[in-house]
Amino acid sequence: MAAEDNNPNKTLNNPNKALTNTRFSDLNPPISEPVLDALTRSGFEFCTPVQAATIPLLCSYKDVAVDAATGSGKTLAFVIPIVEILRRAVPPQPHQVMGVIISPTRELSSQIFKVAEPFISTLSNVRSMLLVGGAEVKADVRKIEEEGANLLIGTPGRLSDIMERMDALDFRNLEILILDEADRLLDMGFQKQISAIISHLPKLRRTGLFSATQTEAVEELSKAGLRNPVRVEVRAEVKRQKDLTSSQQVASSKTPSGLHLEYLQCEADKKPLQLIDLLIKSKTQKTIIYFMTCACVDYWGAVLPRLSALKGFSLISLHGKMKQAAREKALASFTNLSSGVLLCTDVAARGLDIPGVDCIIQYDPPQDPNVFIHRVGRTARMGRQGSAIVFLLPKEEAYIEFLRIRRVPLEERKCSDDAPDFIPQIRSAAKKDRDIMEKGLKAFVSFVRAYKEHHCSFIFRWKELEIGKLGMGYGLLQLPSMPEVKNHSLSTEGFVPVEDINLEDIKYKDKSREKQRKKNLEAKQAEKEQKQQKPKAGSNASNTVMRKKTARQRRAAQSTEDADELDREYRLLKKLKKGRIDESEFAKLTGTEDLL
Repeated sequence: MAAEDNNPNKTLNNPNKALTNTRFSDLNPPISEPVLDALTRSGFEFCTPVQAATIPLLCSYKDVAVDAATGSGKTLAFVIPIVEILRRAVPPQPHQVMGVIISPTRELSSQIFKVAEPFISTLSNVRSMLLVGGAEVKADVRKIEEEGANLLIGTPGRLSDIMERMDALDFRNLEILILDEADRLLDMGFQKQISAIISHLPKLRRTGLFSATQTEAVEELSKAGLRNPVRVEVRAEVKRQKDLTSSQQVASSKTPSGLHLEYLQCEADKKPLQLIDLLIKSKTQKTIIYFMTCACVDYWGAVLPRLSALKGFSLISLHGKMKQAAREKALASFTNLSSGVLLCTDVAARGLDIPGVDCIIQYDPPQDPNVFIHRVGRTARMGRQGSAIVFLLPKEEAYIEFLRIRRVPLEERKCSDDAPDFIPQIRSAAKKDRDIMEKGLKAFVSFVRAYKEHHCSFIFRWKELEIGKLGMGYGLLQLPSMPEVKNHSLSTEGFVPVEDINLEDIKYKDKSREKQRKKNLEAKQAEKEQKQQKPKAGSNASNTVMRKKTARQRRAAQSTEDADELDREYRLLKKLKKGRIDESEFAKLTGTEDLL
């Protein structure tokens, strides 16, 4: 079954083009009154195409494999059926698990948990439990033991860990399993944990796979136990901007219909200038900027606030190496902003529904091309308008055609000619604060090494990286000495090192960190001096080493002598047997004459 988002009459009664004319109250099997009331309180009346197609199937106890564009309302498409199925089931005991929802990241699991809360609360006898990393697993175990849990929502690692630890949980009557962002679960290497989770679950259950890129996931996750699944595919429609004719040709796309996609092509040393220019011109907007690595997010999150042109901007960093509490705080802060900038890695690329995002900037294209549509899907959600810009180097131009073939057409955006040169300001910040200088070097090295691992290596060829221009773009004072530079002769053209500066002399702006650095340097110097003095003061130890070495040599020499002696005796024995020498002569030659 395919549910196509292409009915020209669907919006006659509904102004939001992302929704159908189907109300939740019109669905069959009918949705219960408590859930309809909860939907009304949350402002939901009409279904999105994926909801209209999927909810009746799951409520009719069919397995589904759902392929829908990001931002199409997939979460409610499985939360509502779960609640309806659990409402019809026999009231569970405290430790009877009736449903499991697996998603790839902590943030997405937390979001699903929050979306589900008002609907789960309509079931007086069902308790949901969020299970994600970042907190003590023992605390989760204790909470489940004391309060019970009937619906588990979480990441594969924590869910499988809890299942292995707790014999008290009873999965025999499980009704439904949902795998959200199914392809991402596989991409992140969770196959082992998913298999472990499924091994605890009964085969007679409903299963739903939800993703924006479903085809491979359905095949790979066949072990999930889908039995004759119904395929639900919802496509958006976008106008092909370059090739529009009088008949207004339309191309099928996996990106939201209200999304305007562009690419901006410039040299690596011009990228920060263009980025800052974009931010200045869209100061009142809510923007997400994607970088390749956590170190890149750390660096730009530290250096951008130092620039005079960005004073007053709300700049928030988010990446996977931050502590869970910091990640949650960053996400909550950005969610509550009406305008601001989130600098992040792909940890915020999928599933997260952050309201009011106007623009997506991909400063670095993702390593995995499948992540591209998930990144841009953070804007233009649920029928709204949004824009997305990806930065490309001149040698990466083939990526444009690659995306077009994958039904993601891009328009060209011209570079701004009047973008001010902020590199001197960035370098000045690095000179004044060792923290900026060190983060810049780490970001640069991490980017080069991540670039080497790009899935589209035929387009993103790391041996053609112009690291001179790249280093200037990062505002480095000097290029780092790294193997990729030494061994592969990458172009350093365009890099102008800062003269008359010793990186070791640059101090931390944070006085406590600088004090600790000085202590560490003094300790290293003392250790170095101690090592230099050891050979003179410790001559006895040196002699002992020599004696040991001489003893080894003596043993080796003795072994050689023994082997020679055995060989000589063997030759004499052969002469004795052939009658060339008699026994007395043999005894004399071998030193055994006293034994005769």
